[in-house]
Amino acid sequence: MKLASLKNGRDGELVVVSRRLNRMARAGDIVPNLQAALDRWEELAPRLQDRWEALDTGEIEGEAFDELACASPLPRAYQWADGSAYVNHVELVRKARGAEMPPSFWEDPLMYQGGSDSFLGPHDDIPVADIDWGVDFEAEIAVITDDVPMGISVEEAARHIKLLMLVNDVSLRNLIPAELAKGFGFFQSKPSSAFSAVALTPDELGDAWDGGKVHLPLRSWLNGELFGCPDAGVDMTFDFPRLIAHAAKTRPLGAGSIIGSGTVSNRDADGGPGRPIAEGGVGYSCIAELRMIEKILTGEMKTPFMRYGDTVRIEMIDEAGDSLFGAIEQTVVPYAGPDEAA
Repeated sequence: MKLASLKNGRDGELVVVSRRLNRMARAGDIVPNLQAALDRWEELAPRLQDRWEALDTGEIEGEAFDELACASPLPRAYQWADGSAYVNHVELVRKARGAEMPPSFWEDPLMYQGGSDSFLGPHDDIPVADIDWGVDFEAEIAVITDDVPMGISVEEAARHIKLLMLVNDVSLRNLIPAELAKGFGFFQSKPSSAFSAVALTPDELGDAWDGGKVHLPLRSWLNGELFGCPDAGVDMTFDFPRLIAHAAKTRPLGAGSIIGSGTVSNRDADGGPGRPIAEGGVGYSCIAELRMIEKILTGEMKTPFMRYGDTVRIEMIDEAGDSLFGAIEQTVVPYAGPDEAA
């Protein structure tokens, strides 16, 4: 089953979307929005599934689906916690800011609690007040859970995964070092994230879903050129059940909690940190990784962070060549200010 939220009010209007992402059917007579559906998932998911199957088989015609009309599946959420499951990425970006990586990072996940009250839509611009803050994209995967009890085991955590999405976890790289040096974590350096137009149930991934990882390339383009296509199932040190159990160690997670994978990152075939697309590698899911590779090889970071007018596209394609989640496609623009934005 595939679900999306049309831009309509703060929490959107829930629709079911056909497998090929060309048709949709409204679901307001069942439940008004995705958060309300997750609050009563066991009761309402079968009804949404029936509506989706009727649409996908042509039993009902529905309407044309337009990703541009979509908010993120959860336009706002009670919880957004982003992990760093790909430790290769953590190691590289820490090197870029001169920080050593403790060995414990290979055994205990990193996780930060992000702002979840104002997600961007998948095709919304990225507003930035100062371009010198170092705008970077981060291509990731996320899961949405139902209610998760505190102290849940890794094995039990897997059954609480209800939906998956793609993420652009926008980062302001030049604000990160000073902010982390305070010892209290990310805040200003992590503005609003954006999620794919479509959230899907794990069964839609078929054999590409093993219960904890997605075994497909996650593709990202910067200004129309392929920037990275690392396999999300490779080099993922901590799978999603492990990340959920980590987040719920000392607190329960409410229905609609979003848990992110962190930036998808692969090592090179020879065990090295990875090569750019142009050199036969799988590339990267953020600019910071490429800049670190440049520093390792040449002593200098050459690739700039995003500038006004730059665009990023993030998408996952199935083996048949179809888009699974729709695309995240965004342009960096100057922030107009609170008066104009309101």
